[in-house]
Amino acid sequence: MIKLRLKRYGKKREVSYRIVAMNSSSRREGRPLEELGFYNPRTDETRLNVPGIVKRLKEGAQPTETVRSLLVKAKVFEQVNA
Repeated sequence: MIKLRLKRYGKKREVSYRIVAMNSSSRREGRPLEELGFYNPRTDETRLNVPGIVKRLKEGAQPTETVRSLLVKAKVFEQVNA
């Protein structure tokens, strides 16, 4: 199963995340199928590749709870249903 989840990177105590599509059995730092965005929790900055995310969601990818909340804030699910 393909999941949309966060991949951690950055220095200690200066963490940032990439939103990636990966196989659910892969480890957190494993090779992603596709990088779909960026999230910085310290500044609350988010950059999303919305067409790529919509494509993955239509193919059946399941977002984790954290990624789901980021996508709801960005109103991505409205584009999936349209």
